[in-house]
Amino acid sequence: MALEFARQGAHVAVNDLSAEGAADIAKKVQSLGRKSLVSTHDVSARDQARALTDEVCSKLGPVTILVNNAGITRDAMLHKLSEELWDEVIRVNLKGPFNMGQACAEVMIKNKKGVILNISSVAWLGNIGQTNYSASKAGVVGMTRTWAVELARHGIRCNAIAPGLIESVLTRQVPDEIRQQFIKKIPLGRIGDPQDVANLAAFICSDRASYMTGEVIHLDGGLSTGI
Repeated sequence: MALEFARQGAHVAVNDLSAEGAADIAKKVQSLGRKSLVSTHDVSARDQARALTDEVCSKLGPVTILVNNAGITRDAMLHKLSEELWDEVIRVNLKGPFNMGQACAEVMIKNKKGVILNISSVAWLGNIGQTNYSASKAGVVGMTRTWAVELARHGIRCNAIAPGLIESVLTRQVPDEIRQQFIKKIPLGRIGDPQDVANLAAFICSDRASYMTGEVIHLDGGLSTGI
C-alpha cells in the first residue's frame, strides 16, 4: 500500500514497530521520488498516536490520508481465551485505529478534507478461534460507518476494506495444511496478493471515489459470498 500510494504521488509516513522494516519501505518510497518518514510509534497508546500525527504534519505536511492497518492475532477458542490475549488484540486492533482516527480527524477537520481508510477483515463476520480478533474487526466496521456520517460535513470520507486471506506476515504464520483448507473455501481458488489490497486502497483514497463513504468492501476472492 505504501508503495502504491507513492506511485500515485503521495508522500508516505511508514509507521511500524519494526524500524528495519519501516526503513526498507521508506527507501523504496523515496526511490519513487516521494518523501517518506520512518516512525516506530505504538498507535495503541493515545499519546504516541498524537505524537506520530504531529510528526507527520511537521515533516510531510497536513495529513490528508490515514490508513489504519495496525493489527495482530492472538487466537484461542472461547473457553481458552485469556483476558490478556483479549486485551492485547482489542488494544492494538481497535484502540489503535481509534487513537489515530481521532488525532488525524482533528487535522483533517481544520483543512476541510481528508480520507480515512480502516483495514477490517472478513473475520468481522465471525471466525472460529478468533473471538478477540473478530470482535476488534467488527468494531472497526462500526467505527468506520460512524465516522463516515460524523465527518462528511467536514469534507472527510471514511471507508473500510475487509480482506480475506492475503499473503502477509500474519498469514505466513498459519500452518500450510490449514492454508490449503482455507484456499479450498475461496471461490477464486487463491490467496490474495498485497497488491490486490493496495490497488483497492489507492482507488478508495483517490478523487475517483469522491462519492464513496461509509462503505465496507470485502476483498476475499468470494470467501464471504454465498450461504
